[in-house]
Amino acid sequence: MMRSLYSGVSGLRNHQIRMDVLGNNIANVNTYGFKKSRVSFQDILSQTISGAAAPTAEKGGVNPKQVGLGMNIASIDKIFTQGSLQTTGLNLDLAIQGEGFFVLSKGEEQFFTRAGGFGLDKNGTVVNPANGLRIQGWQAVKAGTEYLINTSGDMEDIIIPIGGKDPAKATEIIRYKSNLNSETPLLPVGRAPTPEELLNSTVVTNIDTYDSLGNVRRVIVEFTRVQGEPNTWLVTASVAGADPANLTFDVGGQNTNDSNSILMRFNNQGAPVSIEDSPVTPGAPLDTITDGQLAAALNVSFPAEGITQTINIDLGTTGSFHGITQFAAPSSTKAYEQDGYGMGYLQSFTVDSSGIITGVYTNGKKAPIAQVALATFINPQGLTTAGDNTFLQTNNSGLANIGSAETGGRGKITAGTLEMSNVDLAEQFTDMIVTQRGFQANSRSITTSDQMLQELLTLKR
Repeated sequence: MMRSLYSGVSGLRNHQIRMDVLGNNIANVNTYGFKKSRVSFQDILSQTISGAAAPTAEKGGVNPKQVGLGMNIASIDKIFTQGSLQTTGLNLDLAIQGEGFFVLSKGEEQFFTRAGGFGLDKNGTVVNPANGLRIQGWQAVKAGTEYLINTSGDMEDIIIPIGGKDPAKATEIIRYKSNLNSETPLLPVGRAPTPEELLNSTVVTNIDTYDSLGNVRRVIVEFTRVQGEPNTWLVTASVAGADPANLTFDVGGQNTNDSNSILMRFNNQGAPVSIEDSPVTPGAPLDTITDGQLAAALNVSFPAEGITQTINIDLGTTGSFHGITQFAAPSSTKAYEQDGYGMGYLQSFTVDSSGIITGVYTNGKKAPIAQVALATFINPQGLTTAGDNTFLQTNNSGLANIGSAETGGRGKITAGTLEMSNVDLAEQFTDMIVTQRGFQANSRSITTSDQMLQELLTLKR
């Protein structure tokens, strides 16, 4: 009789624990990144009244007789299914679609979370504003003119220097992509051209470039048809503010051009075929390019600032039509791209699906600042909760496998959204009803056993 009492007590106690878990799930239905838990039961060791007997020649076998001693908690499992995403519009609200956890640090201690409601502190460090834990990742390092992120290196705090400076970059290349009208008039022979004739036979282009200090330098390139040489143009370059005595336009090779002009030739199909030096000195050695990229170096100096600069003028590729062409169509020659820029200030940033934070500067340049790290575990259910929507690594979770999003089975990051909890209220209320009935049934087994004991005590009357 006493066994039924204690079995009922174990049922009451453990159904209460299940109710506690359900209550916690329901309480966190609107907690970002929260993962629900479930309770599994198991029976406790049974008391054996008689053991099993094997069959013999005379009779069959006998099954064991056992009386159960109640039930216990088998496990309380975290369910890491994907939660719905809620749009917030804040660029540091990050949600993970798929596997993975954000990595947070407090000194040498690491925490892991699915709740991505992050912000900046006064130093520009990306933190969880609720508890100050710092988000971990990798800062971009500038190598020459490029920014590199080494995701195989040690993690560090992510810092976004709002208002920080992006240094100026001197222009290194100008690319052209347009047309020279094959019907452009030729300059007259034997006399100086009039201003009108000079204007009609010359196509003038200009583009703003930058020196190493970020000063704007206008590069002017003029294309003039050459008399007596069909499909040939004289290309003359100049730069506003540059020293004209030290300005040269040179086709690459062993010889240095002593002028600021080169010759460009086309075939009868309108495609460029070559460029060559056009030296001032008659009979001076010259270089010619007849294959591949048709580019010449514009060498300039600015004495007032003590700056020298080389700008490569890319006119196209031999036999192709993606650069400058010569067709019977209006001239549309213009430089469409140059790679220099002035100094700029970081004014905003974006986060892409791989967790790369890209800065947008006032000079129009975009450059990576850092990348957010994600961690995965062989057994995420082995993690232990540490409060504040965080988890800690344990002996049974496995070591954190840290890397960038969208690699190694890690999910992708969605900026401007937060992951909602995966609690299903309909499921929780149904489990709550079942738990309540289980609790009531166990209480009935206790009261019924008590009544039977009471009847036993009255036998002596």
